[in-house]
Amino acid sequence: MERRGHDLGDSLWSARILADQPDEIRGVHRAYLDAGARVVVTASYQVSREGFVAAGRTAAQADEALAMSIELARDTVADRDALVAASVGPYGAILHDGSEYRGRYGVSHDRLVHFHGERLAVMVAARPDLLAIETIPDLDEVSAIVEVLADFSDVPAWLTMSCADGAHTSAGQRIEDLVALVADTPSIRAVGVNCTAPEHVESLLQSLSEAGASALVAYPNSGRAWSPTAGWSGEGTDVGGDLVAQWRRVPGMALIGGCCGVGPEAIAAIAGSLRD
Repeated sequence: MERRGHDLGDSLWSARILADQPDEIRGVHRAYLDAGARVVVTASYQVSREGFVAAGRTAAQADEALAMSIELARDTVADRDALVAASVGPYGAILHDGSEYRGRYGVSHDRLVHFHGERLAVMVAARPDLLAIETIPDLDEVSAIVEVLADFSDVPAWLTMSCADGAHTSAGQRIEDLVALVADTPSIRAVGVNCTAPEHVESLLQSLSEAGASALVAYPNSGRAWSPTAGWSGEGTDVGGDLVAQWRRVPGMALIGGCCGVGPEAIAAIAGSLRD
């Protein structure tokens, strides 16, 4: 979106573009599909009733945006061999203060259950192929999501954490503890990491695999640091063929992609590496 000339500095981030300029979201989806993507993740990450109301919009507009994010992706993949994954972002995303890289929000379990429950009800009704429950920083939030998913057991999902290093979630818990936490949730078909520095991914995946995860997913960011005031900064890391080759060797590796800062060119390189 930034390369297309959009300012993502406000509290709604890409959700503002989704609500006000939906054709731009369609264009982004198309760019990644043209690069070889086989799963399109919707622009619903930062859409919520609470966030929209705080930004001067309405709860009804939030629900409309959630449903539209899936419809846009569905329309874009209509003639492609690709799946639509509805992005289920963390509670921390609506705070727009970097909390998705810290966790420990200081809110109750019940509030997290309510937050995720109302969003998931709208998204599931729009019929995505699967749920991308992503950038979750804290196993406490995972517990709330697991409770909500009991009502949506027929929709497959992956669940990925944001991580601080090669062994821990952003909130400081051991990454391998995720496996036991979701073991009794049949809709979660894969676990892994996203929006995490590429250099940490292999170690995190190994820990998850050794803990018994049957399927793994990894889509790191470009390794730059995020600030809610300054955006992304730093040089970052190339998400290239050498890293992909390392990740592929981890038992259970199923899905590889890219998150913030990993553009269509990098996805094309990943797709080419996987074909090879």
